[in-house]
Amino acid sequence: QVQLVESGGGLVQPGGSLRLSCAASGIALNLYTVNWYRQAPGNQREFVASITREDRTNYITSLKGRLLISRDNLQNTAYLQMMNLKHEDTAVYYCNAKQPRRSINYWGQGTQVTVSA
Repeated sequence: QVQLVESGGGLVQPGGSLRLSCAASGIALNLYTVNWYRQAPGNQREFVASITREDRTNYITSLKGRLLISRDNLQNTAYLQMMNLKHEDTAVYYCNAKQPRRSINYWGQGTQVTVSA
């Protein structure tokens, strides 16, 4: 019933930019907290950014200033704009939707981002 479909990943040179998309069906994203996570080789999945239903945003300290999370209610799609990408940003990026004060979580399958010259 619920699907989160990610797109926008790929190969980018250091200093470049990418915009990841998370298209939702079966749920309205403006009723959820949307989170982006990433998992780099050899590491566990870590939190990257979030946006609440009130449009409040939060970012991991190490990426502050290089990321912008947003949501388009008409398209029912969340975005993660990444700027000035570095080699250390290489990871699989995952979209997550969590209903406030509930245990229900939905996950996308992830999209690969590779930063290399």
